[in-house]
Amino acid sequence: MTDDVRPLKGLLARLGVAARFSRASVARPVACVAVLTTLLASASALASDGPVADPADAMFETRLDNGFRVVLLEDHRTPVVAVQLWVDAGSADESFYTGIAHLFEHMMFKGSENIDEEVHAQLINERGGRINAYTSRDVTVYHEDVTAESLPLVIDLEAERFLNLTVDEETLESEREVVLEERRLRTEDTPDGRGFEALAALVWKAHPYRVPTIGWRTDVEQVTVEACQEFFATYYAANNLTLVIVGDFETAPTLAHIKRAFGRLPTAPVIPRNPTTVVPQEGERRSDVYFEAQLPLLFAGWHTPPTGHPDGEALDVASQILSGGRSSRLYRSLVYDQEIALYAHGSYWEMTDAGMFYASAGARPGVELETLEAAFMAEIASVAEGGVTEEEVARAKRQMEVSLINRFATNHSMASRLGREIVAFGRVRPLSERIEAIRAVTPEDVKRVVATYLTDAGRNVVRVLAPPIREELAKSEGGAR
Repeated sequence: MTDDVRPLKGLLARLGVAARFSRASVARPVACVAVLTTLLASASALASDGPVADPADAMFETRLDNGFRVVLLEDHRTPVVAVQLWVDAGSADESFYTGIAHLFEHMMFKGSENIDEEVHAQLINERGGRINAYTSRDVTVYHEDVTAESLPLVIDLEAERFLNLTVDEETLESEREVVLEERRLRTEDTPDGRGFEALAALVWKAHPYRVPTIGWRTDVEQVTVEACQEFFATYYAANNLTLVIVGDFETAPTLAHIKRAFGRLPTAPVIPRNPTTVVPQEGERRSDVYFEAQLPLLFAGWHTPPTGHPDGEALDVASQILSGGRSSRLYRSLVYDQEIALYAHGSYWEMTDAGMFYASAGARPGVELETLEAAFMAEIASVAEGGVTEEEVARAKRQMEVSLINRFATNHSMASRLGREIVAFGRVRPLSERIEAIRAVTPEDVKRVVATYLTDAGRNVVRVLAPPIREELAKSEGGAR
């Protein structure tokens, strides 16, 4: 037995858990409990335009000798601990096979040297905890929400799979099939999935953000064990990881435990990043996707700045006004007033290297997609040319402020905030800084960013249409000759 697995084996033994399999006996439900005191204080501050209390002010941050970053926020107001392990690698970091980052999210639950398949999740679930993971274009995150007494177990289980993960042909084949089925259900068999995948590929012509996080089917089908092992050794190294813990724990003993558990994790000498940048767009791009959908769909997207850009808040306000729910301009105009769409929505999507402002709409039965597109683009142009009202901006800003505070209502959501900000910016932006940036947005700012970024020349349009019947297709092909 090696020294780095003894703490886990000892802890499992004390809990009455077999070294390779468990039937945990203690189950204590974990609730997502809101940090009510802070939220009430923050809500009061928003109502009076006063300073906003920020629990993150008490955050402790350090690095182990191997570069492993630790972020701790001790908060004893609820008996819940949120644990998140952030890997600074997502689908944008894939260099050969696409989908490998997401594939690893699955493989991390398939067992390691000392823990059998799915036992990690079983140990957490049987104690009333919650465990899951997700992959994006920028990061992969593994997270658990547990009661305080389960925190030592969670730390050792995470260290175990990061140190001793099983990456072999059997595990790969098992998860390959799972991912391919997930891709079929979420993307290939849905008109929205097909449309958005085509839109991202159109907007980011060269940047790896154009690739879906789940990967292209042919790559997932062909990825090798050797490629998986290389990705794990490169990006799951200590100096590419951030552990965030928020909630009911004691900082000093928890940090000592983390040093014992993760201090032996190897460091990567180099962590490569894809050097490709966003290619400037100099003309509209269009694409039609044929799919057996009952109604045609319209997608539109534009290049926007990455997260942290000074125009971010103005773009957020513009998104709220144009496409943020049923009171938005697009929804009111297309769905209520003109009655040519069944829905209309969108968002400003910001990531580490680039952003995208996108919106979509579904045509009502009998409405030509050309009619819907013309009305859709007219609403964009009306903001770029005529601007927005003070009332629209004030309402959008208030909605954004409330949403910002509500997003940190649980230890889990607070941990997500700390992890994302530390990985993206190397610091946690204070709530007061973010609120002030929102409050500073003016109607002129909204008009400016829409006119600057949502241009005709920078527009990308995807239409999801029913495939043409064979006679029409043959006729068009004959004419093309």
